[in-house]
Amino acid sequence: MAVRTASMTLVQDAKQGDQVAFMSLLEPLLGPAYRLACGMLHDHQAAEDVVQEASFKAWRKLGQLREGHEARPWFLGIVANECRTVRRSRWWSVLKWPESEHAVETSRDSDLSGIELRRALRRIDIDKRLVLVLHWYLDLPLDEISRITGSSIHAVESRLQRGMNELRRRMEARDAN
Repeated sequence: MAVRTASMTLVQDAKQGDQVAFMSLLEPLLGPAYRLACGMLHDHQAAEDVVQEASFKAWRKLGQLREGHEARPWFLGIVANECRTVRRSRWWSVLKWPESEHAVETSRDSDLSGIELRRALRRIDIDKRLVLVLHWYLDLPLDEISRITGSSIHAVESRLQRGMNELRRRMEARDAN
């Protein structure tokens, strides 16, 4: 007889309607989910809203979490999809301040470099940004990123490489100005 892990027991109990089990399952995932949403949206309030909405959707879609699969890639996939939905919505483009194309004064100060890095990251295609955020912000392995994005490991590696190249080009262009 196979040994059931605590996580599998929590999933099973949550699927049977146990709210405490669901919260126990979800609680350790909320921090990484919030960091993912912040990395994707660059807006703390919107990130909080996304994690809240993703949590609600996770509760409703708990039956889709398959036996033997980890909850983290499943939940972070829901968060990533919610971020995409928010970015596609009309209110996002109407209410967000347009990004300034003017470069911040060149400085070696780490704060300014961080600001410029976030600006460059914001300009990268959402699919590449998702892989970069999952890999570099959340320090997730490629196989887990593959499960979160629903892509092959090869596709994840390719997006990661293209994203890094694009980010590098944008940062070098900033340094040249």
